[in-house]
Amino acid sequence: MSKKQKLIEKFKSDSEFTWQELERMMLLLGFEKQEGDGSRVKFYKPELTISIHKPHPDKSIKHYVRKEILARLKDELL
Repeated sequence: MSKKQKLIEKFKSDSEFTWQELERMMLLLGFEKQEGDGSRVKFYKPELTISIHKPHPDKSIKHYVRKEILARLKDELL
């Protein structure tokens, strides 16, 4: 199983997923990253943009944020 596939499977599971892992997964999926104001970050490619806040002080991605990202990435992660 590739690193990309391992990250995707971990992201889909209920285990803890860090901001660094999310950044790595999004880049492996072909997204580019753009820092915004404050903790706002956009991951984008021509057909899709996902805009979220970088978690702080905790580095783990909240469950509701993961659920939202999964819904947006449905076609990418099949």
